[in-house]
Amino acid sequence: MNDVGSIRGGSWSRRALLAGGAAFAGAATWPRSLLAQTPRSGGRLVVAADSEPRNLNPAIVASNGVFFVSSKIVEPLAEAAFETPDGLSPRLALSWKGSPDGLSATFALRPNVTWHDGKPFTSADVAFSAMEVWKKLQNLGRLVFADLEAVDTPDPLTAVFRFSKPTPFQLIRNALPALTAVLPKHLYEGTDINANKANAAPIGTGPFRWGESRPGEYTRLVRNPTYWSPGQPLLDEIIYRVLPDRAAAAGALESGEIQLAAFSMVPLADLGRIAAVPGLAVVTRGYEALTYQLVVEINHRKPELSDPRVRRAISHAIDRDFVVRTVFLGFAATSSGPVPRNDPQFHDATAQVPSFDPARANALLDEAGFRRGANGVRFKLRLLPAPFFNETRQFGSYLRQALAAVGIDAELVNNDTAAHLKAVYTDHAFDLAVGSPVYRGDPAISTTILVQGGLPAGVPFSNQGGFRSAELDAVIAQAATTIDDAQRTALYRDFQRLVVTDLPLINVAEWGFTTVASNKVRNAANNPRWAVSNWADLWLAP
Repeated sequence: MNDVGSIRGGSWSRRALLAGGAAFAGAATWPRSLLAQTPRSGGRLVVAADSEPRNLNPAIVASNGVFFVSSKIVEPLAEAAFETPDGLSPRLALSWKGSPDGLSATFALRPNVTWHDGKPFTSADVAFSAMEVWKKLQNLGRLVFADLEAVDTPDPLTAVFRFSKPTPFQLIRNALPALTAVLPKHLYEGTDINANKANAAPIGTGPFRWGESRPGEYTRLVRNPTYWSPGQPLLDEIIYRVLPDRAAAAGALESGEIQLAAFSMVPLADLGRIAAVPGLAVVTRGYEALTYQLVVEINHRKPELSDPRVRRAISHAIDRDFVVRTVFLGFAATSSGPVPRNDPQFHDATAQVPSFDPARANALLDEAGFRRGANGVRFKLRLLPAPFFNETRQFGSYLRQALAAVGIDAELVNNDTAAHLKAVYTDHAFDLAVGSPVYRGDPAISTTILVQGGLPAGVPFSNQGGFRSAELDAVIAQAATTIDDAQRTALYRDFQRLVVTDLPLINVAEWGFTTVASNKVRNAANNPRWAVSNWADLWLAP
């Protein structure tokens, strides 16, 4: 296989996959010779899955673990796309337009769409989903749609969103792929939405229908024969095989038990070997809109950490190039700030976190009055690495050593997921934590919340460190109601400069994921959210 950018044997270069320093930009895709072949209908695709979310309703839980399965069943208004003017492709909406005053957005909906139970899809479903679910219940939509006051439905194929305050259409547009999964009103209205049985066995409009699930074994999706796109889907069924041990995914691929492992299910250390296996390909394309960020979260209630010189010293103590090489084995890029490099719309290259400089770190700590004691220690901290990925845990171990080198004694506290979330985001029982937030294409979607002041306790993946900056909060608030795209972009560049100066948190690296798949799998990685998109055009060669 001579696919340019694919990883083959020992000849590949991880750095080459980070084109221009942007994480995974322009990385591997399938060979043109394979892409040119005529699609074939039929077949079963077996996919590795490392978890089984209990709630598969993406309108409530906007997360990649949920999207991985539910995006094939429940559709959004639009999906992310390569090489379109606004980076979107139509799904349940055919077109979208914002008003000049920012107080409304109009969506023309797709005709002749039916729910999996045969009922027609209409604007009433969109209005119900927006007002009762995205605005009130969704983990991310509650912020984006906070000022949504009504959704008018002048006819079955038109939905007009009305806002009580000017709301940037740039934000609404950027939020469409991740935050606008539409639910069937007739199945949810009048019920306890969070407890509705359809959350575990979704009913949508997508190319696949819910089939069955056996806990600990598999989840099965089957072809929707009445899908609105003629001739799609191409697959007969998708089987998500539960493989909680990631190392087992590589063996299952080699033996042919599964055909695809997404979201880096094959450990990074195994990729060189697995890429040399005939008939398998390693691909990094298809995650561009799902950039994960490695960050150090800071509890500003700790007296030592409330001093900006100490926070700057911690940033200077971190060798980001070393982290990319050793923790991520090159499958990442160093971070310059809160907006990743692979977002040209908002990224400000002039905003740079303090770089690796241990001598400067030591000088700043001395200047702040925290001199080394007889044992060489300046002060002690509690460090909680997030248990979500091997990389967050490994970075925690590295950070402990890096801090020790400048005289800070960090005690590692390793918790399971539930205990970690409670300690950091509810009890504030941490000094430093290692986090992995996702950047979703717009700073207002899951990024500004990481540094915004005044948030209530118990909100996961938010600023629970107690940082407050009137200047930073004012920029965030102004951007939230600025409807001019250029002005809004400029405000978010101000936002980045303030973050790297004040350091409410410390950005370290940014990464996407890898997919390993059989060469028989075609049309993979063809949009920036491919792993969590609908797979209607995915097919298997004989």
